[in-house]
Amino acid sequence: LNRLLGPRDHASRFLHLRDVARRVDYWPYASRLEASLLQYSLARRHFPETYSQLIKLRQPAYVRLLLSNAFPRMQVTTRWGAGKSLYYGPFPTRAAAEQYEEGVLDLFQIRRCQEDLTPAQNHPGCVYGEMNKCLRPCQLVVSAEEYGGETDRVRAFLESDGQSLLDSVRAARDRFSEEMEFEEAARTHKRWERVAAAAQARGDLATNAQQLCGVAVVPSAQPEHVGLWFFEDGCWRAGAQLSLAVEEGKPAPMDRRLKELAAALPPASRISLRDRQEHQALLTAWYFSNWREGEWVSVESIGHLPYRRLVNAVHRVATGTGSE
Repeated sequence: LNRLLGPRDHASRFLHLRDVARRVDYWPYASRLEASLLQYSLARRHFPETYSQLIKLRQPAYVRLLLSNAFPRMQVTTRWGAGKSLYYGPFPTRAAAEQYEEGVLDLFQIRRCQEDLTPAQNHPGCVYGEMNKCLRPCQLVVSAEEYGGETDRVRAFLESDGQSLLDSVRAARDRFSEEMEFEEAARTHKRWERVAAAAQARGDLATNAQQLCGVAVVPSAQPEHVGLWFFEDGCWRAGAQLSLAVEEGKPAPMDRRLKELAAALPPASRISLRDRQEHQALLTAWYFSNWREGEWVSVESIGHLPYRRLVNAVHRVATGTGSE
């Protein structure tokens, strides 16, 4: 600031703003998440045409289930479209999304081809159909309704983070054990292990992207405070500062203060599909970075916060004892 706004050295060729600047605005922060959200907001306001290039906003990868297609299929993408689809993610890299997609496809029999199918009995098919890894709708082996049933199973797997298939396979394994069909029980257990491995490959953050919810607990620039940034239904809501100071004569449990703070949040505003994707890009950049400070607490919704987990996260961030 001294160089930009101080007395001008006419011999210097550096940029000098004393003649044009009228004031200096600044925002203290203690976490890079808060800084990135503020930078995003300012860049959008002042450079609406080029803000994404200025802040180098990198879109994360998702596994997309195209539901608008007559014969739904999956694909890895970094862009959300307007058609009816389920987006699962975000993933740290495209390679991670492709690995997860491959693991899910091995559990079901939906098609892997990318073409817009025109089913016919003389369709050449593909190697996955010959390997019994596809229901072969291209060759009219199954009807659209039968194929839709398999698509519903894939969708349930994604929306439940794999729990729907895990529960089904576990129930079958236990039934075989009770009926003393131990060979079938052993085979079913191996299938359960494959399903569990595929489900775990999603990582810590990936879920139904339109319903992604959580709270980022980060350090605050205000003494005896921590910052809480709420993420609901796939987009950022307003941040809040949680005071850790105990007022003499008015002790209040931490979970009560958290509940009051969450209840005082302004209503979520409607945002565009593009804005929602950019909000998730900001979350992904912070969450998967090696400079992440603070903790992320996944929640079902802001109205149903896991207060014990949140209180523990607040304590770790406030005392600097977190594992991040």
